[in-house]
Amino acid sequence: MLSAYVFDAYGTLFDVHAAITRHRAAAGPDADRFSEIWRTKQLEYTWTLTLAGHYVDFSKLTERALDFAFARIPSVDRGLRIKLLEAYLTLDTFPDVHKALTGLKARGARLAILSNGTPRMLTAAVDAAVIGGLFDGVFSVDAVRSYKPSQKVYALVTDSLRIKPSDAGFVSSNRWDVMGAVSFGFKAFWVNRSRVPNEYPDQAPEQEIPSLTALLDAAG
Repeated sequence: MLSAYVFDAYGTLFDVHAAITRHRAAAGPDADRFSEIWRTKQLEYTWTLTLAGHYVDFSKLTERALDFAFARIPSVDRGLRIKLLEAYLTLDTFPDVHKALTGLKARGARLAILSNGTPRMLTAAVDAAVIGGLFDGVFSVDAVRSYKPSQKVYALVTDSLRIKPSDAGFVSSNRWDVMGAVSFGFKAFWVNRSRVPNEYPDQAPEQEIPSLTALLDAAG
């Protein structure tokens, strides 16, 4: 078994569509499309800004992406803006999160989060989920002012925990994030809950798993 497991936060531990789910009735029939656009633009901004050598924190990018979604889907009431941003701070965890984390911890593994989220966003999400006591570190890209999949982001974990990349399992539901982690040298596990097509064949994960619960079996 690996000595440490590092988890992506948004989309892996926390359901990024939980905010719109809580206000689905008010958002109307275009709620799902609205939420997809919000998430897509949020990530797009992180990639384009990093490539251009700029940095704006994830909280501000989340707001900008939300405003773009409102502009693209005018059927969704802009009066929901504050409620959606508040909900994003306390997103629901996926049903498989607690069992996987407690199971790995019971086996002696060190656990960490590595996320694009700001420290404030991550603290709020972890506290709301009551899982903070399980982690040996919660790392935000704010420390290096660059977004994943920049290699210096992944180095935050190895430098802080004083481990080699090959000693850690990196766990993410985002295939592009897994690609970055593999490139860095982590043993990466792709949580493909939605069964989306595989990408980046040259940076294959250690294992593709359908849920975090399956990570316990993969961990051995």
